[in-house]
Amino acid sequence: MTDDRVLFEVDAEHRIATITLNNPERRNSYDAAMRDEIARCLDVVAEDDDITVVLLRGAEGVFSTGADMNNAYGWYGDERSPEDPGAKKSRPSQRRRLTVDRKSFGFYHNFLGFPKVTVGEIGGYALGGGFEMALMTDISVVARDTKIGMPATRFLGPALGSLHMFFHRLGPVLARRMLLTGDIIEAGAVEHLGIFTDTCDATQLPARARYWAQKAAKMPADGVVIAKEAFRLVEQSQAYQGEEVASYMFHAYGTNLQFSPGEFNFVKARAQHGTKEAFRLRDEHFHVPEPQ
Repeated sequence: MTDDRVLFEVDAEHRIATITLNNPERRNSYDAAMRDEIARCLDVVAEDDDITVVLLRGAEGVFSTGADMNNAYGWYGDERSPEDPGAKKSRPSQRRRLTVDRKSFGFYHNFLGFPKVTVGEIGGYALGGGFEMALMTDISVVARDTKIGMPATRFLGPALGSLHMFFHRLGPVLARRMLLTGDIIEAGAVEHLGIFTDTCDATQLPARARYWAQKAAKMPADGVVIAKEAFRLVEQSQAYQGEEVASYMFHAYGTNLQFSPGEFNFVKARAQHGTKEAFRLRDEHFHVPEPQ
């Protein structure tokens, strides 16, 4: 069964597959079902010898705001006993968190080490898991006004998954700044750091992303697959040792924080005030005016 919030099309002539996150009313945030559908599309590409490149993009000019936090615990399922369905829903157990997060980060690890060339068309917003996927693409094309960041650190803490990747791709200074503050910045502000392959105006983004996809698709298909495995070996030996365990372990523990008085608890605020108001309260809590 397919999910129409994820679109998949193949340009056989140019050897390019396009995966589009199609959930614009939620700024292309995704839930577990969407993530699983993306994984199925990637499996199709991986098995097709006639496809060399996968282009990942978002509908209506927005890449992705990451995991849908409308139901923060919904990712972990309902652990209430079937014998007592009326029981009060409790926080997910640590074993549930580890089991679910192991699967979640299996998706990210597969995308990071994907055997075909991945090109990201990154516009509008690339936040949370959307930012992670943007950084994981082999060739990333980003609009200068794209908002990037990991705002989830403001309610899960800075020890999120993919820490190795953040430090490797962003560099230690920018990684610490973004993870320790939860700041959202514009991609153009870090253009000089070379984090993204190509930075352009938003009006040029689709054409620039397609240009890079077509360039990569000209490469010998066997050579690409061999190179991607070699790249993965180099990154695993130099930067990502232990990542497959550390990523889901830190994320699972981080989602079980105990909040002290005066700290912002997003899940509690969402339950009391709704998601939209919880986000407003979050931003209000973390706002610190710059010195004049």
